[in-house]
Amino acid sequence: MAKRPPRAGILLIGLFKLLKGLLLVAVGIGALKLLHKDVAAVAEHWVRILRVDPDNRFIHRVLTKVFAVSPRQLRELSIGTFFYASLLLTEGIGLLLRKHWAEYFTVVTTSALVPLEVYELAHKFTVARLVVTLLNVAIVWYLVCGLRAGKQRG
Repeated sequence: MAKRPPRAGILLIGLFKLLKGLLLVAVGIGALKLLHKDVAAVAEHWVRILRVDPDNRFIHRVLTKVFAVSPRQLRELSIGTFFYASLLLTEGIGLLLRKHWAEYFTVVTTSALVPLEVYELAHKFTVARLVVTLLNVAIVWYLVCGLRAGKQRG
């Protein structure tokens, strides 16, 4: 089988997926480390270290949510985070190794999440959600165009 020519876009997508996966692994580990600790005390400790104003409206809203997290929610968060991280790491590594199956896998997994992202965007609009949704749609579009072009050539 002939080696496939490198495409900068695929390598960038692979790096992006790998970075997201590694960040999610860090979040999952952080959630597990908080499992047997007083989450409120840890949050207050970081507020003091970072010298943020706990009476700030945004910080207060975040702290209120953090204080309400239960050990069960932390376990569920870590399980979901590790599962999603494994998908992203598989996509990223496969794309960086220029595996054809990784392009198909990334199209399927990324496009499967777009309806959920659109729902979340409609439910509560934020610029960050819009950017993530548009980025994922662009990734799917780019990969589908590449896969179609490959079929027409080969």
